Amino acid sequence: MGQFRAAVQTGSTTTNLNKYAETARASSTTVIGHYSTSFGLATRLLDARVRTPVRTIYALVRIADEIVDGAAAEAGVSIDEQRHLLDELELETERAIVRGYSTNLVVHAFAATARQSGIDSSLIAPFFASMRRDLDPEPFTAEGVAEYIYGSAEVIGLMCLRCFLQHSPRTAAEVSVLEDGARHLGAAFQKINFLRDLSCDREVLGRNYFPGIDPLNLSDPQKNAILEDIDADLEIASAVLPLLPASCRRAVAAAQGLFTRLSNRLRSTPADRLLRSRVRVPDGEKFVIALTATLGPGAWKR
Repeated sequence: MGQFRAAVQTGSTTTNLNKYAETARASSTTVIGHYSTSFGLATRLLDARVRTPVRTIYALVRIADEIVDGAAAEAGVSIDEQRHLLDELELETERAIVRGYSTNLVVHAFAATARQSGIDSSLIAPFFASMRRDLDPEPFTAEGVAEYIYGSAEVIGLMCLRCFLQHSPRTAAEVSVLEDGARHLGAAFQKINFLRDLSCDREVLGRNYFPGIDPLNLSDPQKNAILEDIDADLEIASAVLPLLPASCRRAVAAAQGLFTRLSNRLRSTPADRLLRSRVRVPDGEKFVIALTATLGPGAWKR
């Protein structure tokens, strides 16, 4: 308290809340730095005013993911307790958006982003619903997978889009087109990761995101049919890139380029090998993809 009074008395513009918010944003940067090389690389291509908000979205999503994807279980947290943790995290997120403060640094940073960009429960609730679905042993139906993909991936794209458009407004018609592209891009990312994580999802987590397909006996025709669906998503997303603000266009193009490359690698990888190894793009290729997105046609067009 004495430090706060001293700051006010000396005319400092740094308040306790500003310092706390800065620390919260830094925590989000730490999360993405430890968990994602690919997404982390793409965010570095964002303009500064949108880079930090997007990182706060990633950080909240990541800590929720870790509740259901193994970290909590390794700590001895039961399935019922994991559900409770998700409930608490969602409630704290909603409360922080209203009150403007959270004792959870990642939640505090995300809440500030949500308040500024208009992210609300219409996007937050489906995300947490998908996280809870991962704790349900009931097999997925085709409809259930579509709903899961919307909540776990498409809404993330929509959250990021709201950050992108905060400083670069578009017409209602343009927003509708961009939202469609964001949803398809998020869906493509998720489906690609389903294929990349086929072995871990099936053998470790007991999940199968491909109804009607036995992951242990995935055939090449089945794999290629999945990839055709993914490529259709990527094509739709690619068509709307020129509508995006320059502040984010290079980063989105880099992310799309990376996942297009992953799709190509998955297509050239025999289906039976997907259960033994995780397909990835070498760091050198990632750099080339990022450079191409940065210098490519239309990258800097306003």
